[in-house]
Amino acid sequence: MDQIGDIIQTDQYLTFTLAEETFAVEIVKVREVIDYVHVTRVPRMPAFLRGVINLRGSVVPVIDLRLILGMDCIDKTIDTCVIIAEVRMDGETLHLGMLADSVQEVIDIDPSQIDPPPRLGSMLNTDFIRGMGKREEGFFIILNIDRVLSSDEIASIEAVKTGAVRATA
Repeated sequence: MDQIGDIIQTDQYLTFTLAEETFAVEIVKVREVIDYVHVTRVPRMPAFLRGVINLRGSVVPVIDLRLILGMDCIDKTIDTCVIIAEVRMDGETLHLGMLADSVQEVIDIDPSQIDPPPRLGSMLNTDFIRGMGKREEGFFIILNIDRVLSSDEIASIEAVKTGAVRATA
C-alpha cells in the first residue's frame, strides 16, 4: 500500500458477488464482514436502504448494493453477508453495511491488471467504477465505494441514521 498525498493506493481487494457478477472494493475500505443479521426496516425509506443494524451499540445503515446498481433485490441465502465499509460522505467517514450475495476472497492485484472504467457515453455515469480487474476467468468490477451513492441517496442514509440515533436516545 502506497500513500500519495491524500490518496491511498492499495493492491489488495475484497471480492464479492452480486447476482452472477464479481465485484471488488479496496480492502482499506472494509472494516469487517459479518453474517447476515436482522435488519430493522425504517418506514418511508427508499427500497435500496434496507434499514439499520446494531453493530456493537452503533447504528449502521444497510444498503442493498444490487438495487443501487440496477439489479434485482438481494435474496437472503446461507451465503448472504454484510460488508461493513468506511465510506467518505460529505467530508465525514460513515460506517455503512452493504449486502452481498457472498464474499469470495481478499486478492492482490497488480495495478497493471486493472483497466480504466469502460466509456459508456455521456449519458451513463461510471464514476462509481474505479476500474476493471482482470483475472484468468474474466473481468470483475472494482467499485469506488465513496462514489457508489448519489447525493440524494446519501441524504436518505443520513436521515435514517439521525432518526435511529434519536429513537434510541
